[in-house]
Amino acid sequence: MKKRKKATTPRSPRKDSSAASTAGADVEETAADATFAVAAECTVADAGALKSELGRLLDHEAAVTLDVGSVQRIDTAGLQVIAAFVRERATHGRNVVWQGTTPAFSNAVELLGLGSLLSWERS
Repeated sequence: MKKRKKATTPRSPRKDSSAASTAGADVEETAADATFAVAAECTVADAGALKSELGRLLDHEAAVTLDVGSVQRIDTAGLQVIAAFVRERATHGRNVVWQGTTPAFSNAVELLGLGSLLSWERS
């Protein structure tokens, strides 16, 4: 019996611009270092944009600083993207430095058991 291919239609881009604006905020990049400020909302709705933004920093030679000082809400998807970024950089001998902290971020890291993977020390 032959399997039929499903007809695919191109998806239109999401019209909700809030995901793009909350995914990851500011990136300050110089030849020496880069700082990425993680947005206050870091959830599954923002994971795609967050992955894309962090992806631009994967090959940055110097350490990348992740500023999590404004994170108010983060879920498993958001933390997975951040963990994958940290692991990928570590695989290539590139560092990630942490800046700031919030109870929401610290609690999520602890709850998911990602402290050692992220080299995160609760403040």
